[in-house]
Amino acid sequence: MSRYFIEVAYKGTRYSGFQIQENANTVQAEIEKAFFVLQRQPVSLTGSSRTDAGVHALQNYFHFDIQEPLNPHFVYKMNSILPADIVIKNLYEMPATAHSRFDAIGREYEYNIYLYKNPFLKEVAYYYPYKLDIAVMQEAAEWVTGQTYFFAFSKTNTQVKNFNCTISLSEWIIKEDRLIYTIKGNRFLRGMVRLLTATMLKIGRGKYSLDEFKELFITEEKKCGFSVPAHGLFLKEVHFPSQYFL
Repeated sequence: MSRYFIEVAYKGTRYSGFQIQENANTVQAEIEKAFFVLQRQPVSLTGSSRTDAGVHALQNYFHFDIQEPLNPHFVYKMNSILPADIVIKNLYEMPATAHSRFDAIGREYEYNIYLYKNPFLKEVAYYYPYKLDIAVMQEAAEWVTGQTYFFAFSKTNTQVKNFNCTISLSEWIIKEDRLIYTIKGNRFLRGMVRLLTATMLKIGRGKYSLDEFKELFITEEKKCGFSVPAHGLFLKEVHFPSQYFL
């Protein structure tokens, strides 16, 4: 039995998320279907990082086990079967104990916003044509890196046991025609990046104060109440220990 990791990227517009679901088209379902066409046997994929409906990924991982070694042209052949909005970027043969989800030590997301109408960005960034105070938004983003309790920035019906996250990077970047919020942490709660982004946009417009924002990190009763659409969010990178794939 051999264990493999596949590194994937996808545009999430057409999919009901990353993880397989009944009666829904997902990234995992498409990859498992392509695998069956190629290998003539079913495979059960384990995902590294879940993404919700409409969310994109520049990098994500699955792992799976198979009895026979894979053909050297596996990646090329899979990509010829997969739809145009999903690509397998790399294949890694790994030790039997390697786990794409539990071995990951961090994840990095970015949320893309464009302030001026652009038809080419409407499926991969959020159109937000308002005047923003970027300086105060940057101050709010820097505050996030010192916080550990994110109850206010999680979906109401979440099943997690705790709301603690360690954030190592949180910043706003102006890049060509986009405004990008980048955040990196050891773990993320469902909806967390979109809730943080939306709240900081409210701060940038003067509709919410920095002091109100800071209070959300100490409450166990209040949710932030703001979110942004899924289509602006990208899972940018999944981090593993140094030399992990060697």
